[in-house]
Amino acid sequence: MWHWFRVITTRSPARFAILVFAALILVFTTLLALPIAAADGTATSLPDALFTAVSTICVTGLVSVDMTAHWSLFGEIVIFVGVNIGGMGALTLASMLGLIISKRMGLRAKLIAAGDTNPLRAHGGAVSESQAVRLGDVGMLLRTVALSTLIVELVVALLILPSTLAQNVHWVEGTWNAMTYAAMSFTNTGFTLNSGGLEVFASDFYFLTVVMISVFIGSLGFPVLLALSRNLKSPRKAHLVRPSTWSLHVKLTIVTSVILLFGGAGAFLLLEYGNPGTFGAMPAGETVFQSLFMSTMTRSGGFSVVDQGELYGSGMIVGSMLMFIGGGSASTAGGIKVTTLAVLALAVWSEARGRVSVQAYGRRVPSDVQRVAVAVLAWGATIVALGTIVIAQITHEPIAEVLFDVISGFGTVGLSTGLTENLPTPALIVMAVVIFMGRVGTVTLAAAVAATSRQQHFAFPVERPIVG
Repeated sequence: MWHWFRVITTRSPARFAILVFAALILVFTTLLALPIAAADGTATSLPDALFTAVSTICVTGLVSVDMTAHWSLFGEIVIFVGVNIGGMGALTLASMLGLIISKRMGLRAKLIAAGDTNPLRAHGGAVSESQAVRLGDVGMLLRTVALSTLIVELVVALLILPSTLAQNVHWVEGTWNAMTYAAMSFTNTGFTLNSGGLEVFASDFYFLTVVMISVFIGSLGFPVLLALSRNLKSPRKAHLVRPSTWSLHVKLTIVTSVILLFGGAGAFLLLEYGNPGTFGAMPAGETVFQSLFMSTMTRSGGFSVVDQGELYGSGMIVGSMLMFIGGGSASTAGGIKVTTLAVLALAVWSEARGRVSVQAYGRRVPSDVQRVAVAVLAWGATIVALGTIVIAQITHEPIAEVLFDVISGFGTVGLSTGLTENLPTPALIVMAVVIFMGRVGTVTLAAAVAATSRQQHFAFPVERPIVG
């Protein structure tokens, strides 16, 4: 048994990641199916319990039941714990537990954790230690994951506590609501467990701003938070950790995230400004704010003030594009990741300029990273296309609504046109599979399906097919 565990964690961390996620989903499905987890004291149906467990562990936020009325306090606590586990990552959690138990981190534990911090390691081949997070920094990264999760959620909960208490609820309920919103925002889940959901805070711009910032921080990724924390912890040594010395991964993540944030807000403002179902009835200032809020949430936050089903077709396409891109690598967000988009955009720009190599910020992006970016895009598009076709065939619902919800599931966003909550059981299972694939990651999924990489000691003759 120990030999099998050692083989699967060192030779195939991708398969180990899938096994851990599947085991967690099984455990939380069992807990949510218990009668004590439901508000009415009856056992939740297996499909609904399974889908909620998948949506919880995969920090998605799509629902098949009324989250504000269906679950008891026990069920809400189970969901609260689940989103924090899922937000940190299964392999990161496993490594942290091992570190706590053994009080040391060996090479095997670092390799397990590295599967969460850098998906390129999942293929089993050699990986440059200049990519994202070095093995020597894994221990520090795990501490960053634990501390950032604890500190950010605690600070956010304290900041929004006045807003939750202002809803004329008991202080215990108000405190619990603040804690859940802090967890759901930082982990980019988007569940609303209080009565009325986010609609009761629609005019509370202070509350929405804090939640929006929490979502954005969570979407950057723990490697980026590690780099930022070094600036905060060592102000005297700022010259050693200043932005100019950040890794290419950190720079691409921050720059691309900011561009998508304001670019998405501008697109929503332009396309939905005259839509009476979304922004049309709002004052100009509120429209600008809600555009920025929607741009943040479509990247993986999942909270919504306006009805997504009322979006114009053009606005729905923009939202789908942002959801498909998602957030940063090794973050609580989903999608193909912003660095994937950045690498692909740089490759296109380099080809247009006639450059031999892909370059950014004085660094050259190697060809293996470019191939992985193309593979991630292809796998993601394939998963979304197949999921959309199957669910559309089962439900015969409008393809635009099906596509929007499927991309939301793949990107672990949680926004919905209202379709997911009314899906029949077969379509609900398909959506759960899409969510699972999106959270596990296309690189990890491909590496788990493929055999361990092998060295090839010969090369075939080169021949160039016609492309384009």
